[in-house]
Amino acid sequence: MTPLALGIVLVAAFTHATWNYAAKRVGGGLPFVWLTGLLSFAFYIPAVTLYCFWTRPELPGPVALVFIGSGLIKTAYALLLQRGYRHGDFSLIYPLARGTGPLLSTFAAIALFGERPTLLALAGGAVIVASVFYLTGGTSLLQADRSHLRQGMLYGFTCGCCIAAYTVWDQRAVSHLQLPPILYDCGTQLVMTCVLTPFAWPRRAEAAQTWREHRGKVLTVALLGPVGYVLILTAMTFTPVSYIAPAREISILIGTFFGAHLLKEADAQRRLLAAAGMVLGVIALALG
Repeated sequence: MTPLALGIVLVAAFTHATWNYAAKRVGGGLPFVWLTGLLSFAFYIPAVTLYCFWTRPELPGPVALVFIGSGLIKTAYALLLQRGYRHGDFSLIYPLARGTGPLLSTFAAIALFGERPTLLALAGGAVIVASVFYLTGGTSLLQADRSHLRQGMLYGFTCGCCIAAYTVWDQRAVSHLQLPPILYDCGTQLVMTCVLTPFAWPRRAEAAQTWREHRGKVLTVALLGPVGYVLILTAMTFTPVSYIAPAREISILIGTFFGAHLLKEADAQRRLLAAAGMVLGVIALALG
């Protein structure tokens, strides 16, 4: 990996953890997701206009279907993530989602594309599973008073499924169809906004209240979300994904640190150790 690619990926990892931290502090629902998506698309309009003016890109025929597929997956992800943040600790939901995503992506690559993982990759998957087991408290998760953790674990895993799905989908779009990252993510944001608007418009008063009370956090999510993902997509265009995947997962440690030390959540040491184990597992998956 070149120094440029590494720098891009590390910046993207920090921005990803930061906007998720802001989203957790808001604890919003559908109106919040719609509001941030609408603002993200508004931010894209001048950037995409300038990009198209200077480069005049030619898009392949089925591009609308690619946008729609990615937009639907990410809409589900955004809603599930916010629901998870409303019901569980940030230092639990975030590492679960980020750590299980690459593992499930590997399973998808085996099932859909016939890939065969090496022993190192299988060991990495086992480390991730063990880290998740440790993160969630092991067998104590079965106790009656841990129902809130079971619910948080469920949201973390479902978000991980969405991450796995859009990772595989977006990888094909950027590398095989060679869609420009800025246009691709802009199209995705447009689809998300269109899907959510009929449901969010009747609740626009909630969106307005969220804007008044959490303007800075809303802007953080709306701006850093697209910036971080476009950086990752850009790095994918000139760097193998096997190099990008482990580097970007440093966000697991950053996010867990935010939850443990900034939000003062419980089990800080356990969750930081589990997050470190997940990062090592993802690295093994990528190298394998």
